[in-house]
Amino acid sequence: MFAGLKRSSYAARYPRWMVGKPLLYSSSALASLGDAMFGYSQGIIAAAQVQPSFIRRMYGSDVTLQQIQAGDDGIDVFTQAIVVACLNLTALLASYLSAYICDIMGRRTSIRIGGILYLVASLIQIFMPNLATLIVGRCIQGLGVGMLSMTVPIYQCEIAPGHGRGLFVAIEYLCLNAGYALSAWVGYGFFFAMPREISWRGPYIVQAALAVILIIWTFILPESPRWLIKNGFASQGLQTLADLHAGGDAEDPTAVASFSAIEGAIILEDVMGIASWGQLFTQYTRRTAVGITCQLFAQFNGINAILYFLPENLTRAGFDIGQSLLYAGACAIVYCAGTIPTMLCVDRWGRRKFLLTGSAGLVCALALIGGLQFHAESLPLGPGRIGSADGIFAGVCIYLFIFGATWGPIPWLLGAEVFPLRARAKGMALSTSVNWISNFIIAFITPPLFATLGAGYYFLLLGFTVISGIVVYFVYPETAGKTLEELGEVFGDGEVLVDIRGGEGGVGAVGDGVGRMGMLSDGSLEKKVGGGGSEELVGLGLGVVSEPGAMQAAESLGLGARHRHQREEEDANTSLSDIPLDADDVGVEAKDEVGSSEETLPLRAQGESKHVEEEETEGHRNF
Repeated sequence: MFAGLKRSSYAARYPRWMVGKPLLYSSSALASLGDAMFGYSQGIIAAAQVQPSFIRRMYGSDVTLQQIQAGDDGIDVFTQAIVVACLNLTALLASYLSAYICDIMGRRTSIRIGGILYLVASLIQIFMPNLATLIVGRCIQGLGVGMLSMTVPIYQCEIAPGHGRGLFVAIEYLCLNAGYALSAWVGYGFFFAMPREISWRGPYIVQAALAVILIIWTFILPESPRWLIKNGFASQGLQTLADLHAGGDAEDPTAVASFSAIEGAIILEDVMGIASWGQLFTQYTRRTAVGITCQLFAQFNGINAILYFLPENLTRAGFDIGQSLLYAGACAIVYCAGTIPTMLCVDRWGRRKFLLTGSAGLVCALALIGGLQFHAESLPLGPGRIGSADGIFAGVCIYLFIFGATWGPIPWLLGAEVFPLRARAKGMALSTSVNWISNFIIAFITPPLFATLGAGYYFLLLGFTVISGIVVYFVYPETAGKTLEELGEVFGDGEVLVDIRGGEGGVGAVGDGVGRMGMLSDGSLEKKVGGGGSEELVGLGLGVVSEPGAMQAAESLGLGARHRHQREEEDANTSLSDIPLDADDVGVEAKDEVGSSEETLPLRAQGESKHVEEEETEGHRNF
């Protein structure tokens, strides 16, 4: 669809003084500005819904603050639901389109396009004259949000070190929460400009400024090294890995080993081809189940039922409009603080513990909020409700802290990390699309259900939270502590280790492939792409890929295979340098997981090592 737009060149534009941790962390934080803008959009619409001038302009209902507080604002609940939820439908569409855009044009370009769409939507909403324009603006904003929400988690996982993916996606979610917090306080500040319309137009000006910052930064942002290596920019990919993780040293063993692992995965995944949508369900069944259900429960656990309508919910509890906006800002700060435990501990404690603890905590918080709301609804409007309102405020803070630490960031992490490179864009698009479908459903049904069930709606959400904990306990494996290329092991896939050091016309990921890797300099690596036989070797040259079908792909290339335990028994005292390698030799090792829920991988005879002769490689695919 977008093949004609495929990039033919790549140049790093970031200044060299940023190389190392400054580049790594600034890239993570500023890419996450895309998520911050989604959080900001949630808060803007929530604050606007309780402003008389906004209601008058958009819905044609002339109301006072007292009428809004009493719930008599004259707005049709289904019209309100459409206004809030229309963004989610276009975000759903964009999440599918961006699966192709970010694979073909790159992660960085996809983020840039999302930022541009967001800027256009912001300008429309600054000057919108009526409800129709508001809906158009939010629909365009949804396209930008959908692209950013699909691409940024992939980018985060692909630039993060294997032991730190949780930290980097937690940084992303912290930015999303910070965006919501910023919108809450900006909305509260502009509230005092009432009755002028700048009270709700002003926050959209801030939104446009955030979009401009993101667009400018994408011209400096490094591209994902995995995307570069996959798409014919091997030397640039190695240098980007070095710039992010090794202070710019392309000979650093960590950067070389990471490069080799990515190469090994790409070699076999190229033979298997890009995964189809159907293969997500047939070949990666358990991964897809995790990717879908984590986003489904993230929404049906109730977060956007609370966030989209937080000032309104606090007003319903018994606060006046000014207090509701102020306390919504306080809740947003607590929501941000919830991400801190995740940043510090998710890679050490694991994803499962966080999600299981989160489900239990959310059940308690929703029970507290629902019970107090039932009590508040039995009381007349006025000072008598303040005690219950304070309790509800505390319950919402507890809920947001727990959600911000567990079911907020971790579904985005799982959706981005569980799929192999050949299926990552489509898998993340599928996971993200479930988020947007669920988000739309929650945004659409919440106003009428609150009107019908009142406090009972919180107990409906509580039921979904219980189910989420059960699903995590029985279905989700632990994914912490593995590189992206090794993650198939936790899903029962066979593990294949591929030696990258092929000779002329030998093994490689793209184009002529990477032959014997000379790590003497970036230039020397380029010269040795696809050929040579030079003995000046530095680095390991061994890559890992774990997924169904990897062994068949290795065999199609004529690669030998052994069980892991066979290698350990036979080669315990043999280093890699002792294994003879001719110019075209490639060594492969495989581990078969017994009882795998996915495809069982056939292996060659145990202990057999196949020397690939020149005549035997005829008809095999060269890279």
